[in-house]
Amino acid sequence: MRIVWATAFMAMGLVSAQAQTAGDWVLAKWKNGAYWFPGIIQSVQGDKLVITYDDGDKETLYANMVRPYNWKVGSKVECNFKNAGAWYPGKITALNGASVSIAYDDGDKENTKTGRCRST
Repeated sequence: MRIVWATAFMAMGLVSAQAQTAGDWVLAKWKNGAYWFPGIIQSVQGDKLVITYDDGDKETLYANMVRPYNWKVGSKVECNFKNAGAWYPGKITALNGASVSIAYDDGDKENTKTGRCRST
C-alpha cells in the first residue's frame, strides 16, 4: 500500500526525486537565492552534497536543496548575454553537454555555456 501512495504522490508532483550521487548533474540555488544554476555533485557527505557549479563556483548543500537537472530544448532560462553581466530571458534551442544555444525573447541569439544560464 505504501508503494501505491508514494507513486500517487510522485505522480501529483508532491514528492520529487532527489539526485544524490557523485557525478549527477543537478540544479541548485546558489547561496539559497532565487535562481537554479546547473552543477555537478562532486561528493556526498551524509545528507550534504558538494556541488561544483558549471561556472566553477563550489558550495555544500543539503540534499533536499537540489533537484535533478531537467533543462532541455524549449526550457525557459535566463542567460548572462555575452557574459557582460546582464541576464535576459530566452529559450534553449540546442543543448549539447555544457554547450547551449539560446533564442532570447528580444530576438537575439547566442551560443554559450550552461554556466552562464539560470532558471526559476
